[in-house]
Formats: sequence, structure tokens, C-alpha cells
Amino acid sequence: MLAAAGIREGWLEAVRQVPSPNCNARPTGEVSALVLHSISLPPGRFGGADIERLFTNCLDPQAHPYFAAIAGLRVSAHVLIRRDGECTQFVSFDERAWHAGRSRWFDPHSGCERGELNDFSIGIELEGDEISPYREAQYRALARVIMALCEHYPALTPGRITGHAHIAPLRKTDPGPAFDWAFLRRCMLDCM
Repeated sequence: MLAAAGIREGWLEAVRQVPSPNCNARPTGEVSALVLHSISLPPGRFGGADIERLFTNCLDPQAHPYFAAIAGLRVSAHVLIRRDGECTQFVSFDERAWHAGRSRWFDPHSGCERGELNDFSIGIELEGDEISPYREAQYRALARVIMALCEHYPALTPGRITGHAHIAPLRKTDPGPAFDWAFLRRCMLDCM
């Protein structure tokens, strides 16, 4: 569980850090959006180290039939929030994680459509499968991380939080219909 979230040099101070090689420099240094994702490996199974192995390029393609198709992917997220609320950070927020893929987003603040969200967004993965309800501990941890991010990166506001399904609707559906956006907003209010 994340108690108080401070950010130093792009890293949350109160979480486990497992650096991923799947990142690079942001083209302009901009951090102004947040994309929520869901992940479970193998699909529908929670717990274990396979998500961490995927983000660090150590996933064994022989360990599960599904892994053969994804073991060669070079992907990452800034943060993973487990079912119990435990957070692990893989990429500094000041760097570009490889989470959004081909993406487009209508930025409500600028009134413009933007592409290449990896360039300016933070990616947070919630351990889940899009249909199973997410746990309260995940929402509470996510709210604390969001509040720390908004405080540290002034261009990032609650109105600039979106789901992977919203930026890549023909490819992705996460965090899915099981994600309770209203409950997340309530949890964020509790953090204020």
C-alpha cells in the first residue's frame, strides 16, 4: 500500500522500483496526460511475477502458451498497481515509457487532437482483466499516485486522465467496463 507519495527525480519515493529497459527520452520533456491500462499475465490470472518479467524483457515464452506470442514485445509502464494496492515503478516519470502504442487523443484543454501519447503521458497499469471488479486498494493507491503526479507536474490535471480504450479504440478496451471512474474521483477527493 502506498502511504504518502512524494516524487524525487521522476521516481515515487514510497514504492518498489524495478527499472525497465523499455523507455527513452521524452522529446520535449512534457508530462501532461495520464493513461490507465489493465494487465494480467497470463490473461485472467492475478499475482506472480510475469508482468514484471514482461516489462523487464525476462518473460519465458515456454512458461505459458500465451507468452510465446508476447515474449518478444518491448513494452513498459511507469507504474503497476497490484490487486492489493502495492505499487511498483518501472520507468521514471521524466522518461517515455512504451505503454500507449499507436494512439490519438482529443485534449480537452487545448481543443486539439494529439497523437503519440507516449511522448507526453504517464502510463499506469492496474492488475486486472477488464471484467473483474478492480479492488478498493487499487483505487486508493491510484488516487494517491495521481495526486502526487498532479502536484509534481502542473500540466497534469484530473481532466487529463484517460483510458487506453479512449486513445486506441480500435485496438484496446482497457481498463474496461469494470473500471469505476466515479469511484476513482471519490478516492481522489479523499486524498485532498
